[in-house]
Amino acid sequence: SLVWSGLHDQLSARSGTILSGLLTFSLGSNTTRLLNTAMNGWTTEIVANPVVLRELLGAGETFRHALTIFLKDSNAYGNTYFARYFEWQGICRERWFYECVAADMLQAEGVFITKHAEQDYVPETFPFQEVVCEMNTYDLKRCSFWLEFRFYSGGKLVSKGRQQIVFANHAKQITALPERVLGKIRRFNRVAQLPQ
Repeated sequence: SLVWSGLHDQLSARSGTILSGLLTFSLGSNTTRLLNTAMNGWTTEIVANPVVLRELLGAGETFRHALTIFLKDSNAYGNTYFARYFEWQGICRERWFYECVAADMLQAEGVFITKHAEQDYVPETFPFQEVVCEMNTYDLKRCSFWLEFRFYSGGKLVSKGRQQIVFANHAKQITALPERVLGKIRRFNRVAQLPQ
């Protein structure tokens, strides 16, 4: 069975009781440890980087947008102002639409409406840190889909957020997404929920 640990990016598999021992080996950016406990048997633990985990979970392509935090992005305490992450979500989303979905942003057919947006903050960030925003889609439906944003600095998750996007005609009535863009959106879809 596969079990997610909510505190770490770990994937664990457990089986019956076997001989006691410990074996650790590394392969690329993953570390695999075979641990034996008298009660539970062998435990295989794969500690993977987030990119490898998304591949294991069946995620499609991941869109990435890099940015640098500047003084203008900080508040009076010197850390990154929380609203900047919402701004960066929008920049990443618009760049993804333009580069991967439709350069005209489907303006002739309708409008994209952000129905819901949220952002969780992990550690603080500061000016002159480099940040990479990774984005995937999920829960794609006829008229809507979700975007998941993960912000990393120095390889560590610093913030994560999401948006629900609804497609509407010019009269602002919710309508089906054009068939020609569904496949483009689906390319970035992830199948399984990532650990919180």
